[in-house]
Amino acid sequence: MIKLVLALIIDYIFGDPYNYPHPVKYIGKLISFLDNNMRKFFKSKKGLRFAGFLTVIITVLASFFAVWGVSHILNKIHPLLSFAFEVIIIWNCIALRCLEKEVMKIYYSLKDRDIEKARKEISYLVSRDTEQLDEKGIVKATVETASENITDGIISPIIYIMIGGAPLGIAYKAINTLDSMIGYKNEKYMDFGFFGAKLDDVANFIPARISGFAMVLFAFMTGKDYKNGFRIMMRDNKKSKSPNAGWTESVIAGVMGVELCGATSYFGKTVYKDTIGDNIKDINYENIKTTVDFMYGATVVVVTLGIIIAFLI
Repeated sequence: MIKLVLALIIDYIFGDPYNYPHPVKYIGKLISFLDNNMRKFFKSKKGLRFAGFLTVIITVLASFFAVWGVSHILNKIHPLLSFAFEVIIIWNCIALRCLEKEVMKIYYSLKDRDIEKARKEISYLVSRDTEQLDEKGIVKATVETASENITDGIISPIIYIMIGGAPLGIAYKAINTLDSMIGYKNEKYMDFGFFGAKLDDVANFIPARISGFAMVLFAFMTGKDYKNGFRIMMRDNKKSKSPNAGWTESVIAGVMGVELCGATSYFGKTVYKDTIGDNIKDINYENIKTTVDFMYGATVVVVTLGIIIAFLI
């Protein structure tokens, strides 16, 4: 737990520095290498699924044992070297400060009434069409992606780190990276990315629900509308196409009294999603800041509970 707390402090101070040799970059290179080369040997539908399965196994195990092995070697040289190495790895597993910085850029652009800049900045975070989004559309897109990433960018890695330290934390990041790179339901990755997408769903299943309840608890602790947050979470958590994203999105929608999702344009085509939450209040750029508060609030709640459990065990 000390390593995790230190890593969170480092993350808050430094975030993810640009041009930094982030471990996820190397995980991504391994995935790309396997993607390109596996296809030379496996071409049928079943073959691509098997190739995707092998890619998942190789990537996750290589990530886990690389960190475990380096830590083991450094520990033989001096325990402090191993300790420092694992703190750095844990820091790189958590995207809290990075996510905050990216969404707050959009907040400040909207606050300055620079909608073109806000459209450009949100385009880096979402795959939907952003060229024609008005302020409400930009805020919705930002709140939706930020609240969804509370699970896979923050709480999930924290939970896996609390269970298995830096090696399990980086293994989770490998799973998450596999999903983001090959977990698409398109012609190229429908079969090859099948296991990567499914494993990501499984890995985030329990953390997503913990994230939702942690956010409700934070709302209670800070005097926000936790009752409506809980009500909407229980009512709308299954409305998302993802089995996990709806838990955090619905809490945010409920606490703020806004409606998320609905009709969205992707690559020039309108996609209709079930709405999450009730349209009680007009959505505005201040909702972005509230979402950031919940990112930090959920983190504090989960880490505090983890420390309490660690002392009781």
